Amino acid sequence: MAEAIINIKIAVDFDGTIVEHEFPGIGKEKLFAFETLRELQKRGFKLILWTIRSGKELEEAIEFCKNKGVEFYAVNKNYPEEVIDKNLVRKVEADIYIDDRNVGGFPGWSKIWQMLNPDDKVLMPKKGKRMPGDRDRGISWIIRLFRKRKYGN
Repeated sequence: MAEAIINIKIAVDFDGTIVEHEFPGIGKEKLFAFETLRELQKRGFKLILWTIRSGKELEEAIEFCKNKGVEFYAVNKNYPEEVIDKNLVRKVEADIYIDDRNVGGFPGWSKIWQMLNPDDKVLMPKKGKRMPGDRDRGISWIIRLFRKRKYGN
């Protein structure tokens, strides 16, 4: 069973990440996008919708995600109650950013899931001994990374 995640924020882009690029319309859902996002929420990650969309297009994206079972902790904000100065362009504060415009491009939701939740199994040779280079991957790197950090929010 996965260890509980507490207060780790993931900023997720919409166009090109959750759905295909069709702005100002809403593109086709990316494979495993909503399954992954729902499971991350179940495990305690706080999801922030981080998108260039605003106004009607933003409301349509929020409603689209809600209809797919994903309601975000915040939208283009660090926390729900934050008041944003509309004259400032800024990046939300998160521990992890999922965006199609990262170096190397968007790896896909299956790969993102594997990165955040590596397989618990360790490859074993026929004789039952560990193979050289194997390590116990039972604890996700994300849990090891944030285990010692204390978050107030």
